[in-house]
Amino acid sequence: MQVRQLFDNQSSTYTYLVWDEASREAAIIDAVIEQVDRDVRLIHQLGLQLRYALETHIHADHITGSGRLREYLGCEIGVHLQAGSECADLELVDGDRVQLGSQHLEVIYTPGHTDTDICLLGDNMVFTGDILLIHGSGRTDFQSGDAARSYDSITGRLFCLPDQTRVYPAHDYNGYTCSTIGEERQFNPRLGGGKSRQEYIRIMESLALDKPKLIDLAVPGNQVCGQNV
Repeated sequence: MQVRQLFDNQSSTYTYLVWDEASREAAIIDAVIEQVDRDVRLIHQLGLQLRYALETHIHADHITGSGRLREYLGCEIGVHLQAGSECADLELVDGDRVQLGSQHLEVIYTPGHTDTDICLLGDNMVFTGDILLIHGSGRTDFQSGDAARSYDSITGRLFCLPDQTRVYPAHDYNGYTCSTIGEERQFNPRLGGGKSRQEYIRIMESLALDKPKLIDLAVPGNQVCGQNV
């Protein structure tokens, strides 16, 4: 499976374009509405057929470009069933497979940052959304967040993957681009090195973070796939 990592400076969001080399069938993960023209141009340049626009969760810090990509390229939009998003074509659940030619992405339900979080497992790589960041994890203090569920999702669903599995998160604020499961299991300061569930909950509850600036626009905008925004 081929992967291209793209970045939006305003929201520090990573968007991923992944595809099967033989069939040229592609999916885009966590598209940003302001970057749709860039993404469409790249898809055309690479000679890809965009089959799916997938969301790792209902975002609070940017508006998705999935609705516009569907309008332009005819792809299907996929979100987790828990999102209750009537605009989605696919209501994904744990264990679903998104097929791209002979390759696929497997859906792993990982609630905790929100109750709509999924990770997408490909060939020796996992797209972790906001639930697991590079040397961090997604906040759990709003929008159905739950620190205990976050810990269980990360340690029980992600840290059981092979050490060499590459970790591609939805955001980074410190200049990192990629990590591995082995690195996060050992060095993640919030839950690596065998930290307990209670230690993680204490760390997450002690964070003093500002409310996301766009949350009041982004959450309802993403519930409608960024359409009419």
